[in-house]
Amino acid sequence: MTKQYKLLTPGPLTTTQTVKEHMLEDRCTWDDAYKNLTQTIRQNLLEIAEANPETYTTVLQQGSGSFVVESVLQTALSEKDHVLIISNGAYGNRMIEMAQRINKRVTAVKVDFENIPDFQQVEAVVQDNPSITHIAMVHCETTTGILNPLLPFTEIAEKYNLITIVDAMSSFGGIPIHVEELNIDYLISSANKCIQGVPGFGFVIAKQATLNNTKGNAQSLALDLYDQWQTMEQDKGKWRYTSPTHVVAAFHQALIELDKEGGVEARYNRYRELNEYLRKHLSEIGFEPYIEDANQSPIITTFLYPYETFDFNDFYQKMKEVGFILYPGKLMDTPSFRIGNIGDLEIEDLYNLIGNIRKYLLEEAE
Repeated sequence: MTKQYKLLTPGPLTTTQTVKEHMLEDRCTWDDAYKNLTQTIRQNLLEIAEANPETYTTVLQQGSGSFVVESVLQTALSEKDHVLIISNGAYGNRMIEMAQRINKRVTAVKVDFENIPDFQQVEAVVQDNPSITHIAMVHCETTTGILNPLLPFTEIAEKYNLITIVDAMSSFGGIPIHVEELNIDYLISSANKCIQGVPGFGFVIAKQATLNNTKGNAQSLALDLYDQWQTMEQDKGKWRYTSPTHVVAAFHQALIELDKEGGVEARYNRYRELNEYLRKHLSEIGFEPYIEDANQSPIITTFLYPYETFDFNDFYQKMKEVGFILYPGKLMDTPSFRIGNIGDLEIEDLYNLIGNIRKYLLEEAE
């Protein structure tokens, strides 16, 4: 048997045994039962987003979260459109690179990784560039664990009649997001994040009126979100190309378990409790968070090295030996590492982690 680790990452994450078990059955993509499963998932995601099905739709897309982000950029932006992308981390920067690679017109507003965006500055950029038609941002930037506020972002979009693209990869399902109330056009997330499924597909919750105007925009066949939507609508849950059937079944079970936990609000409270516990007790033994409390997400935390000679690779291996997988840092100029606290985790898991970290520090000090 392969050793079962607790994955302290922002996804893939530790899943429940029951989610895993739903991957044991083989399914056919053409079968009505499987298509009905897809339709149920699409409807459930709209309910989680608090989005009216007469106004919004859900489109499932094969691949990792990055595939789905690129699918939206391919489809949402025509040759005439101009997107403003706000970035304070590696994943915002990846979105900028995607838009540039597919020859979309893009203006970037880059912010220091430890800061949330200055939305007055963002508005000034919009005012100076009247050709801007779309605005995009990562909600929870897992580079650092910072949580970017959505309301000032969507207020700018509404004021200047811009179409919104929100990368909620690491927040949807774990942080309440009222998609319709915020008037978001495209919200993007993935199966293997806060809903606690496994990797293999992502999804877009999109305003139907906005998506309906994108026919022919995509220069990619496989990543054409409009065509994927039309096929799912017309053939009642059929994916255009081979879908990850085992992953879809696991995700359906994960949605059931989210509901049993008490929905997004209950999961958010669990994540927040875990995150606060983690930051409090690690700070007590010398691991300081990179992001200040006011801007910290309840999903993942970046910790600074506790001393100059700290060897992360050795620390990583020692934690792995006792059953925990940590996450390397993404800050090139600041020695750091990350600990995620989403997935099938409880306080007892973090209590054990911190006990093992204390033991490690004592052994290193000898």
